[in-house]
Amino acid sequence: MGLSPTHSMVETPSRAFYREAMDVLSRAGIPFLVGGTFAFVHQAGIDRSTKDLDIFVRPSDVHPLLNACNAAGYEADLIYSHWLAKIRGATGFIDVIFSSGNGFAVVDDQWFEHAAEREVLGTIVKVAPAEESVWSKAFVMERERYDGADVAHIILAYGDRMDWRRLMDRFGRYWRVLLSHLVLYGFIYPSARTRAPAWVLHELMERLAAEVDSPDADDPVCYGTLLSWSQYLGDVLGGSFRDARIRPYGNLTAEEVARWTSAEKK
Repeated sequence: MGLSPTHSMVETPSRAFYREAMDVLSRAGIPFLVGGTFAFVHQAGIDRSTKDLDIFVRPSDVHPLLNACNAAGYEADLIYSHWLAKIRGATGFIDVIFSSGNGFAVVDDQWFEHAAEREVLGTIVKVAPAEESVWSKAFVMERERYDGADVAHIILAYGDRMDWRRLMDRFGRYWRVLLSHLVLYGFIYPSARTRAPAWVLHELMERLAAEVDSPDADDPVCYGTLLSWSQYLGDVLGGSFRDARIRPYGNLTAEEVARWTSAEKK
């Protein structure tokens, strides 16, 4: 799939900063993956302008990364304890992602085991796997941001090479989210439906049929907060449902959710 007219060849001060920061991390021995727009061009063949660079690291590498970047003269700090740090330079900033805002898509060894080496900004680096990109993007369904089109474009460009079994395992008990994207994918691209294999749809539809015939779950949990931090707050704040992000259902504490919600409201 050919690339669209590209912005990636245009040199800017921010891109020089990105290269310098990646070199700092490489020399410090901190493993990282490039994600976001710079990975999307390799995963979907679509290049679009961006104001920042996204890199992914394991949670255990966050503080060594911050120390290395601060020692190099950058401003680097932890923004949200459960998923995000930032590196700031004079000409740009880098988002350091080690989980997802909902606490679900934690960066683990599989991200690195299945990463591919690609050229980004003239440097050979490891790029986040397409499967993990689909997994994390599939849960972004905010009023102001919906990553479903990115999911569809990755399947269109990469579906015939994707490890679908591993992707299904990533979604685990949240397989309905994957199914919803695959149903929409077939609607969006009817001439390329087989990029999402039939056996995947059949297996997920069998799970759906089994659930349709089963009674309602006993536990009143709202899983909508895994998709949007804001649109289901009324259900879990003073409502009759528990928040699926908070333990024991999810990976976050009530305090982490409160800080994330308070910051996003500003």
